[in-house]
This record gives sequence, C-alpha cells and structure tokens, in this order.
Amino acid sequence: MNLLSESFFNRDACTVARELLGKVIRRKYKQQWLAARIIETEAYYLEDKGSHASLGFTEKRKALFMQAGTIYMYYAHGRDSLNISCRGKGNAVLIKSAFPYQDALSEALSIESMQQLNPHPSGKTRSLEKLCNGQSLLCRSLNLKVTEWDQKTFDSQQFYIDDVHNVPEKTIQTTRLGIPKGRDESLPYRFIDYDFVKYCTKNPLTTRTYQKLLIAPATQKMVYQ
Repeated sequence: MNLLSESFFNRDACTVARELLGKVIRRKYKQQWLAARIIETEAYYLEDKGSHASLGFTEKRKALFMQAGTIYMYYAHGRDSLNISCRGKGNAVLIKSAFPYQDALSEALSIESMQQLNPHPSGKTRSLEKLCNGQSLLCRSLNLKVTEWDQKTFDSQQFYIDDVHNVPEKTIQTTRLGIPKGRDESLPYRFIDYDFVKYCTKNPLTTRTYQKLLIAPATQKMVYQ
C-alpha cells in the first residue's frame, strides 16, 4: 500500500490533477477492495469562476477550505461526485473518470461487485469501459456517497488513493467540461491519460477543437498552447 499523503495534495491543483492520473482509488465494500485507475481529472481554483469555492464559503463547501487532502463530495445532477482539496483555500481536484482496476488486492470478483453496484438502466451488466467513465458513475461503482465521505480524510481501512507506480506515457491537457459561458470555460485545467482517452467522460480527440489540446510526455512540464 502506498497511500497518498497530505503532502501529495498540498501542492498546486493542476499539478495534483495531472499526477493523480494512473493512481488507483481503493474502496472497501463487503470485505472486498474495489478499485479503479484514475484516467481523467479537472483542477479548480478559488478565483476561478467555474469553481464551487468562487461562490464563497458555506458549511456545504467547507471541505474546499480545509487542509489539503480533505474529501469534498457534492451532488452533480443529484448524483455523488468526488473531489479533493489542494494547497490554498478553495482549490481542489475533481476526479472525472476512471477505469476498473485488478491486482492481487482487487481481484476479478471486485469487478462483479462494481457492476452490481452500478447496473445499466436496462438491467444489463455494464461493460468495464462504461463503469466509471463519469464522475457520478465512478462514485456509484465504488459505493462512494456524499453522506459518508464529505469533509472527511482518506482512511487506509476503508477508502484511499494508492500509488501503484502507473505513470501515463503521455497526458492530454485541455479545457474542462460543463463550464457555462463566461465562467472561465476556456481554462485548460482538464487532464487525461492519453492511453485511456477513449474511456474518459468525453474524448477530446474526436472534437473540432482537438487542435487546442496539448499532448505531452509525463515528464514534460505542460504549458497550454
């Protein structure tokens, strides 16, 4: 176990968002460890008009103003969404999507449990590719709920993010999704693992604005073009 510490999150939000790619979310559920590899994130800042924190401090948004590494969960269209606070009050990273992960700790049966937690509306079994490709689908597949984890810190016995030393060979940096016009919608604060781009919330390589993307090796400092 390589549980990410407070110091990992106590850095610039974009740095954290990028370096979370490849890390694995682990969640204990009925004596099993469910797991998903992070493939897409978004960074948000206090002064960013698209952020929740920009609307000001409230008890509901308290986690955004707490120490780095605090879990902030809220309802996106009525469904659970996972965020983590970073350095500086109001700054955070949204875990946008992930991909089911298997290893010695999280074996095949854990995938079946995730599929049972997050069935397709038709009643059919969701495919691996569709289990966690969205912030609310991710939370549902891992049984993560606002009522249980908002304003909490990670727990090595129940829910944590594991560094399994997966580093994307290339990273895509582009604009975030769902930001209303006039609320800093052009900021390039969305990061995607290039090898998993077809499984993220929305594949930017298939859009007309793909030329605005920056695709860079994991070791290269990214500057938006």
